[in-house]
Amino acid sequence: MHAQEVLKLVKEKDVQVIDLKFGDFPGTWQHFTIPVSQATPDIFEEGLGFDGSSIRGWQAIHASDMLVVPDPDTAVLDPFGSKTTLSMICSIVDPMTHEKYSRDPRYIAQKAEEYLQRTGIADTAYVGPEAEFFIFDGVRFDQNAHEGYYHIESEEGIWNSGRGNGNGHINLGYKPRHKEGYFPVPPTDSLQDIRNEMILEMERAGIVVEKQHHEVATAGQAEIDLLFDSLTRMADKMMMYKYITKNVAVRYGKTVTFMPKPLFGDNGSGMHTHQSLWKNGKPLFAGNKYAGISDLCLWYIGGILKHAASLCAFVAPTTNSYKRLVPGYEAPVNLAYSSRNRSAAIRIPMYSPSPKAKRIEVRFPDPSCNPYLGFAAMLMAGLDGIQNKIDPGEPLDKNIYDLPPEELARVPSCPASLEAALDALERDREFLMQGDVFTADVIDTWLDYKRKHECDAIRMRPHPYEFMLYFDV
Repeated sequence: MHAQEVLKLVKEKDVQVIDLKFGDFPGTWQHFTIPVSQATPDIFEEGLGFDGSSIRGWQAIHASDMLVVPDPDTAVLDPFGSKTTLSMICSIVDPMTHEKYSRDPRYIAQKAEEYLQRTGIADTAYVGPEAEFFIFDGVRFDQNAHEGYYHIESEEGIWNSGRGNGNGHINLGYKPRHKEGYFPVPPTDSLQDIRNEMILEMERAGIVVEKQHHEVATAGQAEIDLLFDSLTRMADKMMMYKYITKNVAVRYGKTVTFMPKPLFGDNGSGMHTHQSLWKNGKPLFAGNKYAGISDLCLWYIGGILKHAASLCAFVAPTTNSYKRLVPGYEAPVNLAYSSRNRSAAIRIPMYSPSPKAKRIEVRFPDPSCNPYLGFAAMLMAGLDGIQNKIDPGEPLDKNIYDLPPEELARVPSCPASLEAALDALERDREFLMQGDVFTADVIDTWLDYKRKHECDAIRMRPHPYEFMLYFDV
């Protein structure tokens, strides 16, 4: 859509307010709302002002003025307001230079796509994430000087098998057991209607959904798969995906979390990310090499594997991510590639022989990541692999968990902590800075923010289980 088409839509749909959304540095949507009377063609050129110093990881207070400029192509009716609301995603612009803001994650994704085109390798990077999440009935948590706890409430949780369902009703006993939540029908799958409402709201917002289903864990783990799209557009859709799932859950008196590992002893939530490159309408990953892929695809895999440790700083960017990425528990921590083997970090799906379906699936990302930064970083790693013809080595088609220790020791792993991933990013960043896609300022700010506000914050606080281990020392 163009600006004039948006303004026409405003009149046709009797829109009352316009909501302007943008992603902050860590990857959470922020917004403010204007009355429809302020919706003039000027806002699409001149933008609207806000305080950039109040956004995490952005401006200092002495240079706080920033502009949001709505992207008319993202206009959609927002289904969650009581007033008829038009929603648009915005770019961030410096009011002094009128240039796009270098720390705006969406701008970084756009620069990655522009860089891809400048290389001449391809003209489009397609991305298809499979984001998992939990639907809980409630959650309580706190941490202060003398206590720290979390408490998850889930009628579907297997731990509630011995009690009532909390609503004064008899417990009917249909609970997915730990690691047995994959594809049960109702009544064991008690969240079918909620997920259906989520996908219908996504479709109304212009997001094409492939399927929805219960995932492996107990207590309401879910997955909704989207049809692939170009990189920035898919990142936009992932932001809307989170917005829709959370707000539909609230309609039902429930809550959604994209935290990678909220439950101990059960599967965490990943975001396996399918990727492929195309040029002039033709797929570039299909060929006559291993699993029907091309040399170019193998080199792309080589780049992802070479830079996997530093990529983790963007695609598994929380301390909680590494509660999921633990060796020996079916997590995709092993930096190898394979067709069909889901214990490898990269899988080559074999569902279809069509060249158009040929792609790779990077399995170590999780849905806590900022999709603009995560997708852009993976593209930059893959392009580095292509430009330098990085050999990914031999595929690993064996069951990794059956390998003898001496053979398994030769398979490298993802970092074991966020601190290790950030250290890797500090050492290995040049591939991200090609074409000025990620600037030194962006990477330094990311490192500083994550170390100060997340790593140090967790390190300084006692963990409840430490009392179990050490109270009687």
